Amino acid sequence: MTKLIADSGATKCEWCLLANGKKKTILTQGISPYFLNKEQIVELLQKELLPKLKNAPVVDELFYYGTGLSNANNVAIMKAALKQVFPKAKIEANNDLLAAARSLCGKGKGVACILGTGSNSCYYDGKKIAKNSPGLGYVLGDEGSGAYLGKKVIQYYLYKTFDEELNARFEKFFNTNAIDILENVYKKPLANRYLASFAIFLADNRGHYMIENIIEDGLNDFFFNHLYKYRESWTMPIHFIGSIAYGFRDVLKELCDTYELQLGTVIKKPMQGLINYHKVA
Repeated sequence: MTKLIADSGATKCEWCLLANGKKKTILTQGISPYFLNKEQIVELLQKELLPKLKNAPVVDELFYYGTGLSNANNVAIMKAALKQVFPKAKIEANNDLLAAARSLCGKGKGVACILGTGSNSCYYDGKKIAKNSPGLGYVLGDEGSGAYLGKKVIQYYLYKTFDEELNARFEKFFNTNAIDILENVYKKPLANRYLASFAIFLADNRGHYMIENIIEDGLNDFFFNHLYKYRESWTMPIHFIGSIAYGFRDVLKELCDTYELQLGTVIKKPMQGLINYHKVA
């Protein structure tokens, strides 16, 4: 049985082929049905993926996890494109939150959280997402995410809250100004990714009390607005996935200890967990 697993964001997609006891990893451009139609997705797969699978066995099962797939119309678009490229495969297309839950919890129960460019969370009952705290996007929500933390960094800079040392470090690191920042946030596309790009300043300046306050407050907002809403948070392990979660896992541990919650697994990417899940599925 040959299986192909995909974990896709809007910018890049990681594919893993499982065949004959071996695995092969392939990277392509990311795929978002919000920005690409069926024909464009098919063209991308034929150009970037199929040549790297040229001598591989025929795919029997394809498990695709990606951005934008909480929308039923986007799921239909994605499935149709994948079926055209892999006509003999049994195809599943699911959103990135289910990828996180399966990767983190496997067949077990738990609370699964994404803290990357954006944020999301759910209670997973071992089979499906049973509860999901509303995601309001980076303008109204995304607490604890890279975009949320990056926004705080920009606020501290523009409001002149940073002390002289941090202000100098910021200007040297980013080489930007208020006009450019506001232009990127309010007039250019993908403002969430732009905001998230400032979160690296936090990672590079750990130890300064202002930096630690931004990190702790931002992650605490995620706990308060989302994790507290699940009754299961008090009885189940809470797992995290994503670059922000992994980079600030020490703060997550401190917050869980403070609130007497059980911290579970903290990982950066879901692929290995998905491989484990689908090997035994």
